[in-house]
Amino acid sequence: MSTYRVAQVTSPGGGFELVEREVRQPGPGHVRIAVEACGICHSDALFVDGALPGVTFPEVPGHEIAGRIAALGEGAAERDWQVGDRVAVGWFGGSCGWCKPCRQGDFIMCVRLQVPGWAYDGGFAEQVIAPVDALARIPEGLAAADAGPMACAGVTTFNALRHTDARPGGDLVAVLGLGGLGHLGVQYAAAMGFETVAVARGAEKADFARELGAHHYVDSTSDTSVAEALQALGGAKVVLATAGNSAAMSATVDGLAPRGQLVAIGATTEPLDISPVQLLMAGREVKGHPSGTSQDVQDTMEFSVLHGIRPMSESVPLADAEAAYRKMLAGEARFRMVLTTG
Repeated sequence: MSTYRVAQVTSPGGGFELVEREVRQPGPGHVRIAVEACGICHSDALFVDGALPGVTFPEVPGHEIAGRIAALGEGAAERDWQVGDRVAVGWFGGSCGWCKPCRQGDFIMCVRLQVPGWAYDGGFAEQVIAPVDALARIPEGLAAADAGPMACAGVTTFNALRHTDARPGGDLVAVLGLGGLGHLGVQYAAAMGFETVAVARGAEKADFARELGAHHYVDSTSDTSVAEALQALGGAKVVLATAGNSAAMSATVDGLAPRGQLVAIGATTEPLDISPVQLLMAGREVKGHPSGTSQDVQDTMEFSVLHGIRPMSESVPLADAEAAYRKMLAGEARFRMVLTTG
């Protein structure tokens, strides 16, 4: 009997333990992936803490998966997948294909969306079984430790930006936050041809923001408000809010240009403090943006290779999942913790 290791928690909020599982063969329409790397996302806490309906224990989280196909289930080869193919799986871990959003082609809005670590065991493991529609091909030149975070943090920022009304060649785009999402958002915004503003706490982050490609830096702790600073630059066509801080998001609204958009991708349960008047008079919009499908993940990775964009991360062995997860929760990761199995 062959086995593989997983890092699991056995109760809500519990610590990780390394255990062995028996290797299974993938069912129809699925593949088994030999995991090489898996990023640790803050959203993993929703599963570890049992904060979402349907989470069962023992729980194996992880939805920033990169590896190689180790085995094919029935029908997978007909979908042009082969053993040895390099693949990534992100928040989008498969769709039902028959709910109304799926029939409309909006697969990321599937009412039965299969998120790894929620619908099935995630990537804090040496092996994972996933449906073929969740697979994105990893392009040449992208290491597994970089591809994993692209499947969630990368696609969320890239996909959000390309679905805004901002256009290259002069539109001002502000990225709120320089963390796990924000440090990628600044790189993508600059590479897409936007006049890019990084907004974060502390003057000491200005040089780093410019290294990432930002044309301007706004210190949210300075005497000048963020909204005033953005208006001094002409007003933001888009604010991409990557920091999970509702007060910080709300503070940017008056910095939007007419018909500007606040796009929230940083997760928080706190309500926004925005009045209808702030939106009505200037025709502003506030919206959220989900992650992206497997094709969106593939687009993100290919764009990243083309423009030399990579996540900044720290790789640690799977056996150190507990320490790496706690480091992420404490906000001490710079900027993504990645578990590796090599």
